[in-house]
Amino acid sequence: MCGILGVVGKSFVNQTLYDGLTIIQHRGQDAAGIVTCDNERLYLRKDNGLVRDVFHTRHMLNLKGNMGIGHVRYPTAGSSSSAEAQPFYVNSPYGITLAHNGNLTNGEQLKRDLIDIERRHLNTGSDSEVLLNIFAFELQRAGKQRKDLTAEDIFSAISRVHKRCRGGYAAVVMIIGVGIVGFRDPYGIRPIVYGERQTDKGTEYIISSESVGIDALDFTFVRDIDPGEAVFISADGHLTAKQCADKIKLSPCVFEYVYLARPDSIMDKISVYKARLRMGETLAEKILKERPDHDIDVVIPIPDTGRTAALSLAHDLGTKYREGFIKNRYIPRTFIMPGQAIRKKSVRQKLNAIELEFRDKVVLLVDDSIVRGTTSGEIIQMARDAGARKVYFASAAPPVRFPNVYGIDIPTSTELVAYNRTEEEVAKIIGADWLIYQDVDALVDAARAGNPDITEFDTSCFTGHYVTGDISADYLEHISVMRHEDNKNKRESNDEMVMDLSLNG
Repeated sequence: MCGILGVVGKSFVNQTLYDGLTIIQHRGQDAAGIVTCDNERLYLRKDNGLVRDVFHTRHMLNLKGNMGIGHVRYPTAGSSSSAEAQPFYVNSPYGITLAHNGNLTNGEQLKRDLIDIERRHLNTGSDSEVLLNIFAFELQRAGKQRKDLTAEDIFSAISRVHKRCRGGYAAVVMIIGVGIVGFRDPYGIRPIVYGERQTDKGTEYIISSESVGIDALDFTFVRDIDPGEAVFISADGHLTAKQCADKIKLSPCVFEYVYLARPDSIMDKISVYKARLRMGETLAEKILKERPDHDIDVVIPIPDTGRTAALSLAHDLGTKYREGFIKNRYIPRTFIMPGQAIRKKSVRQKLNAIELEFRDKVVLLVDDSIVRGTTSGEIIQMARDAGARKVYFASAAPPVRFPNVYGIDIPTSTELVAYNRTEEEVAKIIGADWLIYQDVDALVDAARAGNPDITEFDTSCFTGHYVTGDISADYLEHISVMRHEDNKNKRESNDEMVMDLSLNG
C-alpha cells in the first residue's frame, strides 16, 4: 500500500503535490518523494520519513515546474531503505519518472529479462523500478524523438506493459516535457482516480490514489481510472484516455474499504464511509444471532478505522457507544510500521484508555481487522488494566489467514494469528473473553451495496483466492522469505551502501 499523485497545472505544482501527499499520508509513512518538471529539467526530492519531515522550505523552492508526481511509501517488496524511496527515475530513453502503488507478482522474472535480455540496469530490489524500466523499454520501441511522441505511442507502450506485468498496480509516470500518464492493472486491484480544476489560465488535472486527494485540494473529481485503462495528460494540459488491456475485470481489493482508505474517499463508486457503516450493521446482526441475550454494556471503537463500524454496530445492538481510547496523533499507524518490535512498542504510546469508560463494565471493542494479533492483545490488556469486567472483541473483517501479494504487507501465513486457528483459539491468544469476526460474504455485500456492478472483489487475504489466477505455493514461499524481517534488514544494510544514482535533491 502506497499513495501516488500526479498534477499537470498552469503554474508551479510543488505546493499542490505537497498538500496532496499530506492528505494521502495514511497510505504510507515510511518515505515520501516529489519530482517536478520545468521544461527540459527535473527536480527531485525524496527520503525516508513523513511528508512534513522530508520537505523543508529549501526543498520546496527547488521543486520548479508546472507538472510533477509524488509518492508516499510503506515497504512490502524490497526494503525500507531510503534508496527505495520513490519516485524512481530512468534517463533512457526520454527521461522518465514513476510512482507506483502495488506489487508485481512476476517481478523476479521481469527483473531477469531486463538485465539479461534488454540490458537495463537496476539500482534497487524494488518492483516499482522494474515497472519503470519495463515501461521505458516498451516506450523506446516507438523509435521516435521525444518531441514526436504522441498519446497513442504512450498507450501502445502501456498495452505492452499489461501483457508483460502481472499483479496489482496503479502508477503515475512523467515523461520530461511530454506529460503525465496514470494507469491501472487489468483487474483494478489498486485504486486510482483523476480530477480537474478550472483556472483563469485553463484546466489543471490531478491523478490520485483516492478521491480525497482530489476533493481536499479543490479539484473536481471526474472518475476512477478503469481497469487496464490509461489517462494521459500532455504538458500543455490536454487529456486523453484509452483502454489498453485486452481482458479486464474490475476486482478491487476489499481491504481498501476495511482499513486502507480514508473514510471520506469514494473508490470505484463506493463510499468507504458507508461501506464501513454497513460492515457494522452486518456484524451487529451476527452478534444478535449468536448472542441474542448478550451482556454488552458499552461498545468502544479502536481508533480510527474501527470507529465507523462500531458506531452502526452499537446503534443496531441498542447499546451505548463510547470513546474509550484517546489517540496520540503523532504516532504513525501501527499496521504499516516496519518491524514487529516497533509495532508492539508503539501501541501504548499511541493509545491511552479513559478508565471511567471501562471500570466494572462488559466492553465490546471493535476494530477494523486482526492481522498479527499483537496490537489487539495489547489493547485488550489495556482495557482490563482500566477495570473492564469482561472484554469482548469484534473484527469488522473476516479472519486474515493468507498473505496479500498485491501490495499490502500482510505477511506469511505463519505470522497471522488466525492461520489454522479457530475463533476460540484466537480469542485465547489475544486475551479476549469472546471474539467475533465478520463473515466474508457479509463483508463483500457491505462493499458491493455501493456498486452492484462489481461482481468480484479481491478477498485473497481472507480466502486464499487470488483474482489474477497465477499465484503458486512456490511464489507464496518466495514472498514469505522476502518479507521475513531478518532478510529485510539485510537488504536495507546493502542498499544503504549503494550510491544512489538518482537525482536526489
